[in-house]
Amino acid sequence: MKTFPTSQLIINEDGSAFHLHLKPEFLADKIILVGDQDRVNMVASFFDEGSIECDVQSREFHTITGKYHGKRISCISTGIGTDNCDIVMNEIDALANIDFATRTEKAVKRQLEIIRIGTCGGMQEDIPLGTFLVSQKSIGFDGVLAFYANRDQIADVGFENALVDYIHYPEKAARPYVVAANEELVDRIARNDMMRGCTIAANGFYGPQGRVLRIDLAVPDINERISDFRYERQRITNYEMEGSCIAGLALHMGHKAMTVCCVIAQRKVEAANTDYKPRIKELVQTVLDRF
Repeated sequence: MKTFPTSQLIINEDGSAFHLHLKPEFLADKIILVGDQDRVNMVASFFDEGSIECDVQSREFHTITGKYHGKRISCISTGIGTDNCDIVMNEIDALANIDFATRTEKAVKRQLEIIRIGTCGGMQEDIPLGTFLVSQKSIGFDGVLAFYANRDQIADVGFENALVDYIHYPEKAARPYVVAANEELVDRIARNDMMRGCTIAANGFYGPQGRVLRIDLAVPDINERISDFRYERQRITNYEMEGSCIAGLALHMGHKAMTVCCVIAQRKVEAANTDYKPRIKELVQTVLDRF
């Protein structure tokens, strides 16, 4: 089994993970990830009365572990972006599968179930505001997965090649990667009343999502090309900013993961809904019921 020195696995003096400040005993097998640290409190408001085991916050990372109808669940905020998700995914995997006392890999591995709940922008005209959209595939514009070995073994390289060619992807940008969500988890949560699609996880909110303020884009018509792209009857349905890293690292680590978002902006018809919080609460309760 691997042994992890201090420089590789930093453990706080109280025995908690370096960034999350979470101790191993407080991590549930079922995990909900949200971007907004305040949304953790909203998720936890659904938990059974008196069931909360821990409420820990460090920077943008906020964790509450409790029970929902008897199911033990941890809700963790990641902040915005795949760089933060790289921290969260590695630290929850370490909490589950590394013995913090001996700094050795555990012989028996825990498989975590991880669901990101967030918001997104729709990329097709037939996707209305308020839609609950599950990412069957995540397309990473962030480059995180390329820093890990055997990246191509878990990626849909054919999809990647077709996308890069069609949208004139900037040559100097990190190459996109395409990874699938866990099929069983998708079926359990989406059932027959949520849309399923392919989601871009952008590494920024403005230029990387085709928004133009004072700086022009390298590919001015990139969003038109993205919405027109097709690969084996698949189309790109939406933008968000975290799902690709979560899906990719979960596949590498042996966990189940998926992303489900509420569509709060429609990029094709230039519409947006800023009063989306009631719809997000509805999505949270639906996920908790089906998790």
